Amino acid sequence: MENLVNILRADSKAKSISLKKGIILQRAGDSNASTFYVKKGLLRSYIIDSKGKEHIFMFAPENWIIADLEALEFNEPVQLFIDCLEDSEVISFNKDCLFKADSSKEKIFENAQLLYRRIGKLQRRVLMLMGSPAIDRYTYFMRTYPKLSNRVPQRMIATYLGITPQALSTLRGKMARSR
Repeated sequence: MENLVNILRADSKAKSISLKKGIILQRAGDSNASTFYVKKGLLRSYIIDSKGKEHIFMFAPENWIIADLEALEFNEPVQLFIDCLEDSEVISFNKDCLFKADSSKEKIFENAQLLYRRIGKLQRRVLMLMGSPAIDRYTYFMRTYPKLSNRVPQRMIATYLGITPQALSTLRGKMARSR
């Protein structure tokens, strides 16, 4: 991770930003998508459907990168809101700095590995949402984000899992009783 932070610091367009809880960094429809590396704090990305319901795409705790990749890659308007769930320190940067020609092969490989790991986690999550029971999705959430259950409201975890807060409460109760 230290190499990534050094690369971001070397990017002339990268900006270190301190943010308060509740700040919205990016809104659906914005024309300028950004990429954020979380140094401290917690961000999330989400959409709001036509009925006004939030659907959480991902959480980004410390040392994670968060962005609307489709908007960045295809130069399209942003679809994902990104906001702060806690006071946070982030680095806003251009995704291309991860693969700069003046970076060593090792640094480029490390950055590519970081991105592929994240994409792999998202692919697994999508596949689980398509066909896994809620208990498996919750177990995977706890493995992916082991320290978030005390930092994120239960209603947001339920939204992330695609279940109601009541269903999450029932699920957690069953799991606690089975231990």
